[in-house]
Amino acid sequence: MLMIPVETREVNAVLLVRVFLGVLFFLQGYDKVFRIGVKQVIETIHTPLADKGVPNTFSIIGAYFTSYVELICGALLIVGFLKYYCLYLLGIDLLFAAFAFGMVEAMWDMKHIFPRVVLLVFLLMVPSQWDIVSIDRFWSFIKFFKSTF
Repeated sequence: MLMIPVETREVNAVLLVRVFLGVLFFLQGYDKVFRIGVKQVIETIHTPLADKGVPNTFSIIGAYFTSYVELICGALLIVGFLKYYCLYLLGIDLLFAAFAFGMVEAMWDMKHIFPRVVLLVFLLMVPSQWDIVSIDRFWSFIKFFKSTF
């Protein structure tokens, strides 16, 4: 039997943070894609960015990228599938949002982005052995099991 030498509270902490961050991003992406609509998101961000000289293409690409990355990667984080790919894409998403907000207003309110950055960095820094309640871990166990027999 495969014994995993980790404490329950570490496993629970990583699970809680991963699912919480996934829910935050998923719901934000869900709103952008299904409730508001990506075209409305583009219209909302286009005018302030265009006033600063940012090309329309940047607004369009940014709106589609952030909307779908938040939706898809948020859902994948909740179940724990392709965690590191999702975290890196969400990190790029946050950098993109920070750049856009910074272009519109130099001293912008970070109350929505900063907590997500902290949780994302936490998940990138904790040992992967602590994240055992996930599809990634189950998948690696299946691959290990198949390779030994």
